[in-house]
Amino acid sequence: MAHSDKINKVVLAYSGGLDTSIILKWLQETYGCEVVTFTADLGQGEELEPAREKAERLGIKEIFIDDLREEFVSDFVFPMFRANALYEGVYLLGTAIARPLIAKRQIEIAHQTGADAVAHGATGKGNDQVRFELSAYALDPDIKVIAPWREWEFKSRTDLVNFAEQHQIVVAKDKRGEAPFSVDANLLHSSSEGKVLEDPADEAPDYVYQRTISPEEAPDTPTEIEIGFERGDAMSLNGKRLSPAEMLTALTQFGHDNGIGRLDLVENRFVGMKSRGIYETPGGTILLTAHRAMESITLDRGAAHLKDELMPRYAELIYFGFWFSPEREMLQCLIDKSQEHVEGSVRLKLYKGNVIVTGRESPKSLYSDELVTFEDDHGAYDQVDAQGFIRLNALRLRTLAKRDRSA
Repeated sequence: MAHSDKINKVVLAYSGGLDTSIILKWLQETYGCEVVTFTADLGQGEELEPAREKAERLGIKEIFIDDLREEFVSDFVFPMFRANALYEGVYLLGTAIARPLIAKRQIEIAHQTGADAVAHGATGKGNDQVRFELSAYALDPDIKVIAPWREWEFKSRTDLVNFAEQHQIVVAKDKRGEAPFSVDANLLHSSSEGKVLEDPADEAPDYVYQRTISPEEAPDTPTEIEIGFERGDAMSLNGKRLSPAEMLTALTQFGHDNGIGRLDLVENRFVGMKSRGIYETPGGTILLTAHRAMESITLDRGAAHLKDELMPRYAELIYFGFWFSPEREMLQCLIDKSQEHVEGSVRLKLYKGNVIVTGRESPKSLYSDELVTFEDDHGAYDQVDAQGFIRLNALRLRTLAKRDRSA
């Protein structure tokens, strides 16, 4: 956006940290507009009241601090986990899945307060700018988006600190130098990127990990849990019904205590570069294993295999920022249809970084003792039938082999 564009009021996604405090002041100075702050509680584990106090100190009249934890898990995390979504085979999409919810609430607040623009603190090199803005435009095609990191003249952390000091923005002592790495966290995961992590050849230092103890330090006895599913969603833990956010919180604690869910990944960003990140998804790692175990006895082979074929595309759509797209919604309908009979319970052992399935049962199970047993199976499966089945499937292979032999 050009600074000459007239902005009357902007809703800023505001964490209360140094960067977004500087952005807040910069917006007031650069655009001469009124700023509304919006801080989302997605279970990042930080105290949010200081964000309110900082916004008040900076003269903000309209301050929104919203607890979105239940909506985050029920409407974003759980639908994604029904698909067993993994980006590039391993990443559980903890940062990517939070962005559309933040953008959705930001647009709602813009409409509520009469704002004509929204602003975010994502840099011009990462994925988050794309996710925020694609979501914003999908929900309001006329909204204006301000991305200060793509517009301002600041070239270094020193420039930011100097600006902060000129405008009486409090700079914590440890923020005066370069932060050792940047962190994003919510109820599903934490991610750490940059600085000490930039060389993918170097092992991440222990202090980077926040959501998990190391597998080596985890207890020497396994923890046993049981998760109950209904329509593909985890609804009960050890026989007790929990809300979606309560469920993820409890599983995250179990994962933390057993060193589960660490991932050191070099990924392909949407903007074209590779980046190295350290991700911790303790509860999500348990949930993924349990959900696949539940599907293993309740999903038909054709449905299960089709889901697995579509999953990489679905995961990529989330990673790239297309949550509010027709193709993601189409895939979601298909995925949700597949989950109608995914119900029952899964027993797991959690041990030193491992999630081990020990049992699964369901009233909708497709697993048949009669068909599998080596004992007399009462005519349910006639082994002689396999001969014709094999001969027909071998027909084209035999035809090819004859041709190749005579060549």
